[in-house]
Parts: sequence; C-alpha cells; structure tokens
Amino acid sequence: QVQLVESGGGSVQAGGSLRLSCAASGYTASINVIGWFRQAPGKEREGVVAMYTDNNWTRYSGSVKGRFTISQDKAKNTVYLQMNSLKPEDTAMYFCAADSSGALSLQVADFGYWGQGTQVTVSS
Repeated sequence: QVQLVESGGGSVQAGGSLRLSCAASGYTASINVIGWFRQAPGKEREGVVAMYTDNNWTRYSGSVKGRFTISQDKAKNTVYLQMNSLKPEDTAMYFCAADSSGALSLQVADFGYWGQGTQVTVSS
C-alpha cells in the first residue's frame, strides 16, 4: 500500500503562485508514475501532469503547460507542483496520484493510489 498526503493549497490572486507538495509513504518502491489531478465543482476530475519517477519524463495537459512544473525529491519521497501565473479557472481541489502501471497517463482510471486533496482558489 501507498499513502499520499497533499499540502500547500490556499487562496491566491490571479497571476500569483503556489507550490503543492505530495508526501508518499508505504511501499513507495512499487511506484513508477506519479501525477497531479484537479477537480472543480460540478466538473470531472482531470489530469494536470504525470511524471515517471525513474527518469523524470513528464506529460502536461495543454491548459497548464508552461505555467505548472512537477518535480520530485526522492530523498524525501515528495513530489511538488509549482504553479505560476495562476488563473481563476485553475480553482479546484488538487489531488496527488500514483501507480505502478508504467503508463505516463493523465487518465484517472490509470492511477490506483490517491491522496485526499488540497484546495486551490484563485481570485480575479
């Protein structure tokens, strides 16, 4: 089993920045892909970015490419999401997810481990 705990959410004005953290514990050696997803009220959960933990290859959604950056600190078993130039449409609950499938996917169904989420609110 793998446990994921997100932190770093909050409220920010448009154009501002936030950094989210996702701390992993448990059988983390089994994980080879980690991702960030978000879900706005009344909308489906959508993939933001996914990263292979072995080689740092990434896949970003078009809506955040160039503004968001994923990174990891293996010594701390922590993954980060740096979010810059935030827009009101980035407002959502952000979730960290992980899997051992090997698919660099932005699909919810491809991830088996999920955190509880952290809220990000961007005001105009």
